[in-house]
Amino acid sequence: MDKLSLFGLLIAFSGIVGGQMLEGGSIAMLLQLAAFLIVFGGTLGAVMVQSPRKVFVNGLRMAKWVFFPPQFAAQKQLSQLCAWSHVARKDGLLKLEDQLDMIKDQFARKGLQLLVDGNSGEKIHAVLEVDLHSYEQYSFQSARVWESAAGYSPTIGILGAVLGLVHVMQSLADPSKLGGGIAVAFISTIYGVGLANLVYLPIAGKLKMHILQQSAMREMLIDGLVMIANGENTRYIETKLQGYIS
Repeated sequence: MDKLSLFGLLIAFSGIVGGQMLEGGSIAMLLQLAAFLIVFGGTLGAVMVQSPRKVFVNGLRMAKWVFFPPQFAAQKQLSQLCAWSHVARKDGLLKLEDQLDMIKDQFARKGLQLLVDGNSGEKIHAVLEVDLHSYEQYSFQSARVWESAAGYSPTIGILGAVLGLVHVMQSLADPSKLGGGIAVAFISTIYGVGLANLVYLPIAGKLKMHILQQSAMREMLIDGLVMIANGENTRYIETKLQGYIS
């Protein structure tokens, strides 16, 4: 679990709530269900209109990476590539076919299959680069779902504030209700700006970081397979790929 993300959210919301209380306000004032429904529902609907269904659903699924990030076993992948290189130099590329059933990752499995089939390093690089580019495009589009939410949320918050003020204007006959009504109206703006800058944008940024890390792992795999196909020395392969880890 990514404890830094959890602590970050706790510190952010604690700072806002603590500041509200220091100024003499109450926590209850910040809890307005109507304002939350306007901001959250409006933002969700706008993002759904903008995004293709598959991208939208994948963006929601990727949100778990904020607290439970994917594992990046770079050292394990380096050791595996070196082992494949050793087998290929000693027993030939066809011997690596025995390794295919043990590989769960589809990208690595496809790369090793291309290697076993006797393709040149240039062909392996060309095929896997297309897959990597497609993965990056799809993943970044999914992460942008949260960026889109951060763009819509403040505007929807202003819309909620205007709706609240319209409701306040209907109570002009009772001046005692104006102050509280205006305060409640602007809670929508707080929700809109707060969710955008404390939740949606940080999630998008964290997802992009993990996507780049996964891309680097795949680039490492591509380089390793290409060097094995070209018959490079195992020690040279290990030395070059160490750069991805450091």
